Amino acid sequence: MSKEVVLIGRSNVGKSTLFWELTGKKVPIGKRPGITQYPFKTKVGNIFYVDMPGYGFMFRTTKADQEKTKDLIVHYFEEHAREILLAVQVIDAASFLDIADRWEGRGEVPMEIELWEFLDDLGLDSVLAANKMDRIAKQDRDGALDLICERLGMLPPWTQWQDRVAPISAKRGQIEPLRAVISRKVAVA
Repeated sequence: MSKEVVLIGRSNVGKSTLFWELTGKKVPIGKRPGITQYPFKTKVGNIFYVDMPGYGFMFRTTKADQEKTKDLIVHYFEEHAREILLAVQVIDAASFLDIADRWEGRGEVPMEIELWEFLDDLGLDSVLAANKMDRIAKQDRDGALDLICERLGMLPPWTQWQDRVAPISAKRGQIEPLRAVISRKVAVA
């Protein structure tokens, strides 16, 4: 049975850049969010890495197309749960709290929180790749990560969750915390 490390997240959070950093393979991307329509898979060693389409906002697409993408993602995770070694939920750490506040202000559960709970309900090992950390002032990073963890049901401080939370900046190639989590996971697989 093949083992997979699957990257999932909202459109425009840096999944494809992170995929390139992890695999050395470029994912076909467009100039606007929501272009990737199907999972992109490549093999590195004996592990398959999968870049899933982004969910949420998709430029110039109908609500029906957005729902179709969401259904594709849900079905992929349900159908491949046994092969998924690690689900990597990529978020834009710099905007996560603002987005969550907006959703909760409308009385809705933020998509990122819903996805985190969905992955947990499936019994998948998951790690949160808190991307774009370079956009948060150094002195504010721990506080921001504590608040993000709290929203996802993990008690602060975030540092106790380093097996589940990886602060990274894919665009700058600073992904070592995530590589460490993946390496530990692959070593025990």
